[in-house]
Amino acid sequence: MRLKVIPVLAALLSGCAPVQTVVNPAQLPPATDFGAHANPMEWWYVSAYLPAEGLALHWAQFRVQDRRVPVPLMISHVAVTDLRTGQLTFLEQPAGSGEVASPPLRVKQGAWTLTQAGPEPTAPLSLKAGPLDLTLTPVKGPVLHPPGFSGSADTGVLFYQGITRLDLTGTVNGRAVRGQAWLDHQWGNQIPGRSALWDWFSVHLDGGRDLMVYRVRRPDGSVAQLIGSVVEPDGRVRAVPGLRAEPGEVWTSPTGRTYTLGWRLVSDEFDLSVRAARREQELLSRSTRIAYWEGPIEVTGTWAAAPAAGTGIMELVSGTWSP
Repeated sequence: MRLKVIPVLAALLSGCAPVQTVVNPAQLPPATDFGAHANPMEWWYVSAYLPAEGLALHWAQFRVQDRRVPVPLMISHVAVTDLRTGQLTFLEQPAGSGEVASPPLRVKQGAWTLTQAGPEPTAPLSLKAGPLDLTLTPVKGPVLHPPGFSGSADTGVLFYQGITRLDLTGTVNGRAVRGQAWLDHQWGNQIPGRSALWDWFSVHLDGGRDLMVYRVRRPDGSVAQLIGSVVEPDGRVRAVPGLRAEPGEVWTSPTGRTYTLGWRLVSDEFDLSVRAARREQELLSRSTRIAYWEGPIEVTGTWAAAPAAGTGIMELVSGTWSP
């Protein structure tokens, strides 16, 4: 089965399989919808930049449905960057079976699990995946990021909800850590790397405000959508007015791909500069056949004319690749 499953999954993720369902962005899900859906593409994602620990990490669990395969396929990624040593570790679980249930949320592939302690949306979660053994306790409730989805009619659409700030404790490679994390959940008919590319930013600002910026690109590089959301310290979410994302410094990876690692994010209320904390963060996934950059960022600037600073994670999807 494994020899047949991997090519099918790679084909779907690289856009060779047809979209199976229609996604209507006018029919939005509730912010608490963490469960699995009958769509071609879905993922759950946890990321964290822990400046005091000199670490950055992310875990992603993909669930793919294709009519050529009788059951949903699961694949997963874990990446850990040690900023003190410069070591980047990238682990993958190839296509296979798995489980998703909610509520309470339980996502499982092999020994890697994300499990929620109870049915309440803000119940703590336990993430055990390779070097990660973490407890994630929501500081805020779940939100649906305005307008509720990423993408467009021509790129495909992914509904977008999650929890933007969680207290993180536990161990990474057996080393005790603490800090704050971000949890995302997306699903729909958009095919990463083929029908859509993107530049995505998650920022924890000093003072408790969280910022998300999502710039969806077509395969030809043109921008299909630019959205942003602010989650206030009390958990209220709102769209960012007058948003602009201005590219800056470009880095060329050892594979020859280019990634924009410096940005200026501007709106009616803020003017922020984004800088990658480390350049060498390109990831080449054998399981999804996607090349992407994912790593920690430092953010400085002004918000409502007052000084602002924060940290976060940036993800830049370059496109497909072949091992």
